[in-house]
Amino acid sequence: MRTLILVLTALLLFSPLAADAQGIDAVAKALGADNLKSIEFQGGGTFFWVGQAYTGGTAWPQFNVRNLTRVVNYETASLREEMTRTRALEPPKGGGPYVRGEHKAVTFVSGDHAWNIVADAATPAPIALVDRQFQLWSTPHGVVKAVRAGKGTIQGRTITFAAPGAFKATATLDAANLIERVEATMANPVTGDMAVTVTYADYKDFGGVKFPTKIRQTYGGHPALELTVTEVKTNAAADIAVPDNVKQATNVYSRVQSQKAADGVWYVTGGSHHSVVIEMTDHVIVAEGPLNDERALAVIKETRTLVPNKPIKYLIVSHSHFDHAGGVRAFAGEGATIITHEASKAYVEKVLATPATVAPDHLTKSGKKATVEGVRDRRVLTDGTRTVEIRQIAGIQHADDMLMVYLPKEKLLIEADAYTPPAPNAQPMSPPSPFTVSLAENVKNQNLAVDQILPLHGRMVPLAEMHKAAGMSH
Repeated sequence: MRTLILVLTALLLFSPLAADAQGIDAVAKALGADNLKSIEFQGGGTFFWVGQAYTGGTAWPQFNVRNLTRVVNYETASLREEMTRTRALEPPKGGGPYVRGEHKAVTFVSGDHAWNIVADAATPAPIALVDRQFQLWSTPHGVVKAVRAGKGTIQGRTITFAAPGAFKATATLDAANLIERVEATMANPVTGDMAVTVTYADYKDFGGVKFPTKIRQTYGGHPALELTVTEVKTNAAADIAVPDNVKQATNVYSRVQSQKAADGVWYVTGGSHHSVVIEMTDHVIVAEGPLNDERALAVIKETRTLVPNKPIKYLIVSHSHFDHAGGVRAFAGEGATIITHEASKAYVEKVLATPATVAPDHLTKSGKKATVEGVRDRRVLTDGTRTVEIRQIAGIQHADDMLMVYLPKEKLLIEADAYTPPAPNAQPMSPPSPFTVSLAENVKNQNLAVDQILPLHGRMVPLAEMHKAAGMSH
C-alpha cells in the first residue's frame, strides 16, 4: 500500500497536470490574480478601426481615444467597454461611423452574448462575440483564469489557451512571470484566420495586483490599439446582465425580407446590411454579400427562392470593409465569381486564399478556389435584355475601392455607405457628409439617370432625398 501511495504521489508531482498547476500558480502569484474576481482599467491613446481600411490590405483608419474604460468580470465571463474617441484625420479617410466631434461607443459581452448600446437601446451584436471573448481572456489575469478553468496549459514560459471556434492563442512570460505577449489566430468572416497580437509592458502594482500600463494590439499585422493605462481598480463592481431582448434574439443575420424594386430586381433586407438580387436570362447577379457566412447563406437561399434554377454567377462587392465583404467567402464557396474594384483585387484574392482553420467556413468546407475579377472605372454586364453597370464612386474618402451598381433601364442605383437615408422626416446632417456629397457629384458627373436609390443600409428612397442630404437643390 505504501508503495502504491508513493507511486501515485510521484505521478501527481511529475505529471503535466501537476507541472501546469505549479507553473500557473507562480504566474498567478506574480500578477496577484488569486483573489481577483474583476478588474476595471482606464486610459487613453489611439484606436484603429479594424476592417475599415481606406485601401484593402493597408493600415486601419486611426482615431484618438480620449478615454477608454473597460470592466472585466472573470467569474461571469463578462466585459463592458466605453470608449470616447475623435477622428484623427480631417477630412475622414476610411470607414467607421461618420460623426463630427466626439463619438462614444458602449459595448458588452457576457458568456455567448454580445451587444451594443445604440440610442440608449441594447442591440444584439453576435458578429462581435469572438473578438470580445478574446479581449476578455487575453488580459493577463484572463490568461490565468483560462488555464485554471481548463481552457489552457502552461509549459515553461509559454501558455496556450483557446476558445473553440473563436480563437487559439499563445502567451509568453517574461523573467518576472508576467505576461508580456499574446499571439493568437482568430476566426474572421473575411480573412478566415486572422493573426492578432497583444503586447503588455510597464507593469505597476495596484493594491497588490500587477497590471500593464502600456497595451498594444495588432490585427492582421496592423496596429489596432495603443493604450496608456492611467487607473486600475481591482474587484470593482462588475454586474453585467444580459438584456432580455439580447437573450431572446435569434437568427439575427439570417432574417431576410424581399421587396420588388423592378421586374427581376429585388431589394433583400431584414437586417442592418442589405443586398440586391438581379435576374439575368440564364444566371443571377447579387450586389453585396455582407457581414458573415450566416447572412450570406441566408441571402443565397433567398436568391434561389426568388430565382429558382438559375446559378449565381457574380457577386459584386461594394468595397472591402469587413462588414460589407463578410459574405464574400460564402459566395465564393458557391462558385460565384467575385467582382471588386481593381484597387482591392489582390487583397480579396489573398484573403479568399487564406484557410479558415479555427472555425471552418463555407469556402473552406467547399474546397473551391475563388475567382476574383477587378473593375477600374466601369464594367458592363448584359444579357442583351438587361444591362448592369458597375461604376467607381470616384474621389470618395470612405474607401478607394468603392463601387456602385447602376441599372439604366430601371433607373436604379445601388450603393453602400456613401449615403444612408435617415429616418423619415429627420433633419439631414449639416453640413452634409462629404461621402454623400461625393456620391451626388459622381451621379451628376457620370450622367446617371436615377429615379430610386437602393442603399445597402436603410431604405429605398427617391434620388431627391439623396440630393437633399447632399445639400443640393436638384
